[in-house]
Amino acid sequence: MTQEEFDRKLQEIRARVLPKDLSVEESNNCTESLFESIRHTNEYGEEFWYARELQVALEYSEWRNFFKVIEKAKTACENSENDVYDHFVEVNKTIEMPKTAVKEITDFKLSRYASYLIVQNGDPRKKVIALGQSYFAIKTQQQELIENYDELSEEQKRLAIRNEMIFHNKSLAEAAQMAGVTEPKDFAIFQNKGYQGLYGGLGVKEIRIRKGLKNSQKILDHMGSTELAANLFRATQTDEKLRKEHTTGKDAANRTHFEVGQKVRQTIKELGGTMPENLPVPAKSIKQIEKEKQKKLK
Repeated sequence: MTQEEFDRKLQEIRARVLPKDLSVEESNNCTESLFESIRHTNEYGEEFWYARELQVALEYSEWRNFFKVIEKAKTACENSENDVYDHFVEVNKTIEMPKTAVKEITDFKLSRYASYLIVQNGDPRKKVIALGQSYFAIKTQQQELIENYDELSEEQKRLAIRNEMIFHNKSLAEAAQMAGVTEPKDFAIFQNKGYQGLYGGLGVKEIRIRKGLKNSQKILDHMGSTELAANLFRATQTDEKLRKEHTTGKDAANRTHFEVGQKVRQTIKELGGTMPENLPVPAKSIKQIEKEKQKKLK
């Protein structure tokens, strides 16, 4: 890959996930979405990343240099007594060359763990490496929570899902911004549309009244695990839909959020579940649980 091809590919990836006219700080925050934009899912619902795409996202212009990082990651995988071939699946691809010629190149399907090991063995001088380490560490923690979810207490489930909501609401905000929802007032309307779809027409204000909450209280902090899970699904599906369909315009983004909320509500109905507005408010808020948790650690 030439430097010109590398620069073009990098810009293509960034253009898919980064809004224009961002400050340096905002750009750094949004860069995490690069890793989400190149995440793939196979027919079994298992997520993976292609090494060639990860190479570009991590700003390695030459495959030979990135391949050395992959080899280090493989060694680390083997040393941790994991099967290398389960996490680094070699695949062959063909790319178009000048004069209608094609060239076969080597690529890898990387598991979340393999990707994590790669960023851990990447060039620490690159800012994007630090972001990658954070991103894949979070993804690993998320998977661990999913695998052990049934063993968690109700309070532990609430804390886990609430933390997931923080991460995914950030990603959703970026997707909305890309679609044209740029002003705080517009974003509040966008968020309200999602709630209205999920809660049968009730917005944030009406939900607070229904739940007996004060204006200063965040409704997500006063939800049980079932209600939080429904809202997490709403957020992740809206995020993905906005990005995949390249939604443009505030009205279109609002409509998408509302429709996704409606579909989540319909799914709950079809499964015979309790509608979110009718679910009870837990005795303790998320903040109270976190304070109690911190006291136990002292």
